[in-house]
Amino acid sequence: YSDRGFYWKLTGRENLRYYAYLHHILPREAEKRIEKLLKLVELKKDADRLVEEYSTGMKSRLNIARALINEPDTLFLDEPTIGLDPASARRIKEIIRKFADDGGTVFLTTHNMEEADQLCDRIAIINRGRIVALGTPGELKEMVQGKQVLEVEAVGVKNGLVDVLQKKINLSYASVTIVDPSSFKARIRIGFDGRGESALPTILEVLVRERVKIQHIRLLEPSLEDVFITLTGKSFDEEENR
Repeated sequence: YSDRGFYWKLTGRENLRYYAYLHHILPREAEKRIEKLLKLVELKKDADRLVEEYSTGMKSRLNIARALINEPDTLFLDEPTIGLDPASARRIKEIIRKFADDGGTVFLTTHNMEEADQLCDRIAIINRGRIVALGTPGELKEMVQGKQVLEVEAVGVKNGLVDVLQKKINLSYASVTIVDPSSFKARIRIGFDGRGESALPTILEVLVRERVKIQHIRLLEPSLEDVFITLTGKSFDEEENR
């Protein structure tokens, strides 16, 4: 994403000049915009370095500057923070939010529901090419109102654990997200209608019998991720690996 469309043997500033030229922006106006954008994306001190020397986060911020060089009304962004360190991701999100607050429209595709919750006024959940839900973050969360979520971090999680849990307990849904394949470390997310505490002993019994080593366990309020799982029957990891 962040490497596409840049000339690596040009500096960040030269790349922006080139794209300003493509948009027929007059040189004097282009320089004003470039200075403003370099400050916005925090690249002023690195503006005259070759792009091939940029980190992934720097390229992503330059990408945002390039997208804004012609002062558009609308931005289309595909996973803009993927692969970024927390500081770079936070800065990208701040820029997106400011663009929207200033009256711009952003179409954002993401598997990061925390990011969608933070940035989006309206969210469409898509399953197999069809929109299955559309609304504000609050409206979508109301779809799982009354449910509780149990999240377990554990090691030794094998294939088929969700099926075992489903057979033993009446669950709304369950998903497993692999954190570290080498140790079979995973995050297990289980949704209940009503109170999850009553099912906790049975869940622990199943996990112990399956030789799963529990590291952390906590009870949560449903999130947009739980809305997605409820509507599609799969976690984001499963969706991304399709």
